[in-house]
Amino acid sequence: MIDQGKGQKRQEVKMLNRKLLEITGVQNVESFDSEEFLLETDLGFLAIRGQNLHMKHLSLEQGLVAIEGLVHSLAYLDGNNAAKSSKGFFGKLFK
Repeated sequence: MIDQGKGQKRQEVKMLNRKLLEITGVQNVESFDSEEFLLETDLGFLAIRGQNLHMKHLSLEQGLVAIEGLVHSLAYLDGNNAAKSSKGFFGKLFK
């Protein structure tokens, strides 16, 4: 990823009509389903929530993810929110 200044990472988030989302600076896709994606990015964990979400394009070598569907929210997770999201994901998984 492109560094700006002293170790600062650059990330771009582009959304078109709430139906197409392109994100750079992605290191890993932690989890995803049709209602939520959890991405590890250069700037922290990013949760994307919506309906009928699916991955249109993924290139971890380029750090690029494109997601289609109806986007409801984007949220960067700090330590407390990351734990809640993981618990929610694993709670769904092990029901």
